[in-house]
Amino acid sequence: MSLIAGSYEKFIWGYKLKPLKNSSSSSTLTLTLTQLFSYPSHLAPITTVAVAGTAGASGSSDDTIHLYDLSSSASLGALHLQDSSSVTSLAFYTPPNLSVPRNLFAASADGFVSIFDADPFVLLKSVKAHKKGVNDLAIHPSGKLALSVGRDECLAMVNLVRGRRSFYHKLGKEASLIKFDFSGDKFFMVTEEKIGVHQAEDAKLLCELEGNKRILCAAPGENGVLLTGGEDRSITAWDTNSGKVSYCIGDAHSARVKGVVVLSKNDGGGDADDPYLVASASSDGVIRVWDVRMAVKEKPIPLAEAKTNSRLTCLAGSSIKSFKLPHTGNNAPQEKKNKNGDTEDS
Repeated sequence: MSLIAGSYEKFIWGYKLKPLKNSSSSSTLTLTLTQLFSYPSHLAPITTVAVAGTAGASGSSDDTIHLYDLSSSASLGALHLQDSSSVTSLAFYTPPNLSVPRNLFAASADGFVSIFDADPFVLLKSVKAHKKGVNDLAIHPSGKLALSVGRDECLAMVNLVRGRRSFYHKLGKEASLIKFDFSGDKFFMVTEEKIGVHQAEDAKLLCELEGNKRILCAAPGENGVLLTGGEDRSITAWDTNSGKVSYCIGDAHSARVKGVVVLSKNDGGGDADDPYLVASASSDGVIRVWDVRMAVKEKPIPLAEAKTNSRLTCLAGSSIKSFKLPHTGNNAPQEKKNKNGDTEDS
């Protein structure tokens, strides 16, 4: 699998996560992060990154999106938004029956959501979703709609089939992050240190979670778990069904956590020894990979880490088949895909 991270210093960092060859019979999984590339791909700080399979993308306040082929560590060039504006959020959409993304979505500081075809990368349409800048964008697993939150303190829904905004609601406060769960039945909206868990069908608030400090990044996990990181320098796993904390990796970094990614999932179809891998990036310049099962018993030790010596701003990675422990010789099981029905427009 691959990870990419962006930094204030305009650098893009690419890494490959591999099992470390070890002739010993230890049952402890050891991984290594091998650097694929590192160079100043933008003219301004990188604000957002996205990965789907071997495709990678980065956005910046220099008004451009850069594309990467992670399998060959090659740059594929740059995209420009219809109206020049800082790129604030990126998201790929890959249909369950495909291994490559079908679309790339970009949110920008002028309030637009841009829809790109991914083969080839061409702009299909730009939709005015917000009156001010878009903070974050989430694509429903069906690929038919997107939710966004912006500096106008509003929640917007974009119908991706018709290419128009279909819902716009005043929140009364500015939300910084929005994410769908894997099933698409719920979405999570982050405001400062609070997380609102909402029903996707009618946006009904199911419960509200509150962290210690401001939350800066979030990623959905299996079975209603939401992983967050932020100014408390920790990685927290929330059980959004019960409204409680499942586990927490305290002081995961020496500075605030700016990115968290779920890399592999144990969804019941694999071996009980399959690790649950999560990667994190911090403004301390370090990327770490964790087996979060260990956090339930004690503070875990990172399985792998890479030091970039830069102020990281964002992290993205591709989900992978679960790694097997060194003492087993079986092939890893195929990752299960979630099946989701159509959703109705508001």
